[in-house]
Amino acid sequence: MASAELRDELNCSICLSLYTDPVSLRCGHNFCSPCIVNVLDTQEAAGAYSCPDCRAEYPERPALEKNRKLGNIVECFLSTQPDMEETRIFCPYCTKSRVPAVKSCLQCEISLCHEHLVAHNKSVNHSLVEPAVSFESRKCSKHKEILKYYCPIDDACICVSCWVAGDHKGHDVDLLDVASEKKKEKLRSDIDKLNSKKEEARKRIQNLKDHGKEQQEKAAELAKRVSGLFIDLREKMDNLEKRIQDEISKQKDQVSLTVSTLVLEMELHKDELTKIINQLEGVRNISDPLTFLQEDLYSDDISDKSCDVISDVRDAQCLDEVIISLTLQKELLSFSDYMINLKKREFTVTENSDILLDIDTTHYNMMSQNLRSASQPATLQNRPDEPKRLNSFQVLSSRSFSSGRHYWKVDVSKAEIWIIGVTGESFERRGQGNKCYIGCNERSWAVKFLQNCFASHNNIHKQLVLDSFVKALGIYLDYEAGRLSFYQLSDPIRHLHTFTASFTGPLFLRFCGARIPPSES
Repeated sequence: MASAELRDELNCSICLSLYTDPVSLRCGHNFCSPCIVNVLDTQEAAGAYSCPDCRAEYPERPALEKNRKLGNIVECFLSTQPDMEETRIFCPYCTKSRVPAVKSCLQCEISLCHEHLVAHNKSVNHSLVEPAVSFESRKCSKHKEILKYYCPIDDACICVSCWVAGDHKGHDVDLLDVASEKKKEKLRSDIDKLNSKKEEARKRIQNLKDHGKEQQEKAAELAKRVSGLFIDLREKMDNLEKRIQDEISKQKDQVSLTVSTLVLEMELHKDELTKIINQLEGVRNISDPLTFLQEDLYSDDISDKSCDVISDVRDAQCLDEVIISLTLQKELLSFSDYMINLKKREFTVTENSDILLDIDTTHYNMMSQNLRSASQPATLQNRPDEPKRLNSFQVLSSRSFSSGRHYWKVDVSKAEIWIIGVTGESFERRGQGNKCYIGCNERSWAVKFLQNCFASHNNIHKQLVLDSFVKALGIYLDYEAGRLSFYQLSDPIRHLHTFTASFTGPLFLRFCGARIPPSES
């Protein structure tokens, strides 16, 4: 960018090219020596002289002072741009000095300076373009005629013969400048879309950073709360406190790592969008329609395919208070005074056993004992048909949940296969397809074990890696926060998966193919 700005400052205002043998007028403006001499010669016939830039008038032909410092600056600039001197195009009629060409004539195939271009234009009316090194690229390879039209059907620049009697006969074509403007307009639209995606990436990066900061503060607060619980029982609880603090520190590091990784991912995504935008801006700024149209552009749907996969705050890992709570609850079960104090601080989830199964939803051939477990007996149950009854060995809880935080434990140690989770009130209860199964529609979330363990929602199944056989499952629902977490109740307790969603309406526990003694907190 700095090089381009310097180049603009070193251009003669007459020929619009780098100064050649620069000279100065008394008003301070600089010009190429051949350029200003030609201007003054033209003004001489009128008997009045003036500066082409500021229009300052001179009663007599002004003296020209050689500007050596400006000439040295131009030479220094050219030395840093080794290819620039080679690409400059000069007028072949200027034999005394090399004068840069300002236009090229396509019919005559010659490049002319300002003076010779004026004489050329008085005699003929030819097509003029920016100074060109080669004219072959501007001619039809088949008819050797000047390329004047653009065929949108074949995406090709064509000559008159191509359109009238050639391969493009009968096609709707546009003049090059018209086609160029149309394509540039499309390019502007694509750039706007990319800028919009770039802005979206910036906002998501900020959201991820804010999430990381929030989780760091939450981790600090959680660590402080844990420390407070051990004040009265410090001697007996030192080892347990260290274990809890280590777990918090590990989770904090994991959260920090995931947020940093996602931020880096979005930074790279934003940089990639910036790079594409800069490249397309460079192409869009090409002034010559033919050169622009012959650029190797991109497919029309680049803006739709440019890194649509982007991360959000919901992809970031969150601090898991449930593991902390369950670990404390397990280790401190024998300390009743401590548990009372813990409940007063609202740190953990408490347990009770008021969750029962809804017998009216039980499958025809499932049996329930005391409405707290379910199994498939050897003999048919032959239950009557009920509107709420489920198929495929499924059963719902009798109670629904529309707010608050809840925790359940489910024993699956005697089940060969099982699917456990929560579901909305409205769903397909019977049918031949997968939609009637929990986790196979948009209104249910589940963890299931069918030879391998999976987290399932809306018929999307993510395989989970287990270190050991799952004997008991913990389910934690935070309705307002939109989080549903599953835990393997082993030693130590292990987080399996967390779903995030905007819950609406009542939610039920739902089970399939498992021995089920649930408890709710």
